[in-house]
Amino acid sequence: MDASGASRRAFLRSAGVLTGGTLVARYVPAAAFAFPAAAGRQAAASDPMVEKMRAQMGANPIETTKLADGLVLLSGPGGNVVALFGKDGKVVVDSFVQPAWPRLKETLDGLDGGPFKTLIDTHWHFDHADNNGNFRAAGAGVLAHENTRTRLSEPHDLLGMHFEPAPADALPTDTFADRRTVTANGDLIILAHVPPAHTDTDILVHFSKANVLHMGDLFFNGHYPFIDASTRGTINGMIGAADRALQMANDKTKIVPGHGPLGDRAALQKYRTMLATIRDRIRALKAKGATLDEVKAAKTSAEFDADWGKGMMTPDAFVALVYAGV
Repeated sequence: MDASGASRRAFLRSAGVLTGGTLVARYVPAAAFAFPAAAGRQAAASDPMVEKMRAQMGANPIETTKLADGLVLLSGPGGNVVALFGKDGKVVVDSFVQPAWPRLKETLDGLDGGPFKTLIDTHWHFDHADNNGNFRAAGAGVLAHENTRTRLSEPHDLLGMHFEPAPADALPTDTFADRRTVTANGDLIILAHVPPAHTDTDILVHFSKANVLHMGDLFFNGHYPFIDASTRGTINGMIGAADRALQMANDKTKIVPGHGPLGDRAALQKYRTMLATIRDRIRALKAKGATLDEVKAAKTSAEFDADWGKGMMTPDAFVALVYAGV
């Protein structure tokens, strides 16, 4: 598990999500499965839980991996970031958490090419969109799905925490409904919205020339994923999003997950198989009247737990999440 995953898991445990407490054992309220570290955005500074999470995640070092000429992966203080750089300026996908901004800016400033041009939000969660305001202040536009702007504009009460709407200067400056293309530094970047999956705001970001696909939190590589039912996320949508990404990828595509190490088409196929197998088993048991405790006792995820159960979502927590959504 990466350091940011450890921070998120510690936070979830403190909130009762991964401990077998009421938020896992009682599946009925969909909002009970909201992910506090991600479901808040630029939350009020007075919220100590969110500020603690920001500090924990923000302390993680930034690691840099070359994806192609003029394209790098940055990982550590939040969801994975991809940066395209060159004479046309810098196009960045996702932005870590606010405390990481000085180091993120220093890292990006150290790349060749022009100034910040565009920040793309893969979705609305705060460990991906937390630095919208800082990018805007640095001269970039912020591009996102139209639902991302809506979600960032709303107040939310989750797990006893209150999140204020993002300030106006931290909202996306440009949005789209289904598909958008961006041309920069010799690459064609295709942005494609998917039906509700991790949230109702998710997009796939494909760097066509480099053959790199950033999936945001539609793909958790090596972790059971969190699905934010409070903003219409569904297990069926996650499987559908994986199917769409598989159609976009080939054997040479580098696939960037929202969390976890860089993957490829084979890794994504393995992830899709895991999601569908667990979903189908739980759905069949639930259709026969099995309770959540009975489904847990049936060990529907057991064959996958060694590979996928060591991240932010424990096997029982993921089973409860899927049970709630089928």
